[in-house]
Amino acid sequence: MVRKMFWFFKKRQITLFLLFGIYSSYSQDLEPRSYANVPKDLNVVAAGYVFTNGNVLTDPSLPIKDFSLKSHNLAVNYIRTFSFFEKLARIQVTLPYSFMDGAATINDELITGSRTGFADTKIRFGVNLLGSPALDKSEFRDFQQKTILGVSFVTSIPTGKYYSDKQVNIGTNRWGFKPEIGVSKRFTHLYAEAYAGIWFYTDNNDFMGKKLEQKSTYSLQAHASYYFKNQMWVGFNTNWFFGGKTITDGVSDDSQIDNWRVGGTFSTPIAKGQSIRLQYHVGAYTNNGLNYYALSLAYQYSFF
Repeated sequence: MVRKMFWFFKKRQITLFLLFGIYSSYSQDLEPRSYANVPKDLNVVAAGYVFTNGNVLTDPSLPIKDFSLKSHNLAVNYIRTFSFFEKLARIQVTLPYSFMDGAATINDELITGSRTGFADTKIRFGVNLLGSPALDKSEFRDFQQKTILGVSFVTSIPTGKYYSDKQVNIGTNRWGFKPEIGVSKRFTHLYAEAYAGIWFYTDNNDFMGKKLEQKSTYSLQAHASYYFKNQMWVGFNTNWFFGGKTITDGVSDDSQIDNWRVGGTFSTPIAKGQSIRLQYHVGAYTNNGLNYYALSLAYQYSFF
């Protein structure tokens, strides 16, 4: 279920954008501006909609082939920034809700169906270790970002709707954890970013009466965002994710992922403390499922 966030400050106005966890399968995050600097004590609420079409699953390594799905996804996000040992930190909570309708070939039989319900809750805690002090709003007015080094930890909580006798589900019925490190560099109007992370998963002990295990999944992201004087910005986004082989009752299968995605982002302010953002991304290379496109639209409001 992908996950996305944007920070920008100019002339006393702060725009923080996030669309985290609405449609990111575990390693498929495309989150520009995740480690950018903003003032402390900032609150943000956001609501977003994502449409996906193609071969995409909530749990991307399930042993299902020829899967086609149309999914409508909603999410509410809340984020809070604060000082953590004099470093800028943030906590983010995302609650997604999905409407899925699709078809899959299972054991050479075409099966259709739909799912509706809450997806797994995501909580992200991040700290900017270098180049990003925890400043209040007045101090932050004169701050100019250069190079930032940050770390984060994402937890996926198995709150999503899950049927133990179904292979396709909204929830995953297991926990997921992703430590990540990120670098953000400013070049006048251009921001360049790169992140590296690893997803670790607990076992799903109630998968069709069996135990489903999954190996770790590795992810890399890169983003380039250009800002205009009116605070509007456009960005190029890409990621690569690898690994995630599944093991069912001790038997491994041919489910290892090796995927590359590319996309673009457009964001514009609409009022003080308010902005909207549009993003599109598609698979550039896919070796094993997850060949889909996604289109998202979100609104956010920030306040102190």
